[in-house]
Amino acid sequence: MYVIRRVWAVLPREARRAATIVADMAQRYEESGQRSDVRVYFNGGTLPGEKDRVYMEWLAEAIESPYRAGNEIPQEARDLSAELRELTTDSWIEFNELFTPEKAQRD
Repeated sequence: MYVIRRVWAVLPREARRAATIVADMAQRYEESGQRSDVRVYFNGGTLPGEKDRVYMEWLAEAIESPYRAGNEIPQEARDLSAELRELTTDSWIEFNELFTPEKAQRD
């Protein structure tokens, strides 16, 4: 099981607007069955940490290429992604293995 987190660095004072778009995208991905329950969170600068950041995070059984055969990205998500690009300066994706009790190493 993996924790996948998509991160966007956004223009100053645009984090909440960008998070709204990301939440709409997440809903489209969930409705199409391409994402499990998605969490969207952001920091517009009123909290400690990296400001002007938006995050979309979900769990997945496997890491799959978006270019895999038969993968149909919802058109609504594509349209929202284009809208989001107008508010972003950078984006990246992070992959981490979820720790579960059966993965514990006790020596």
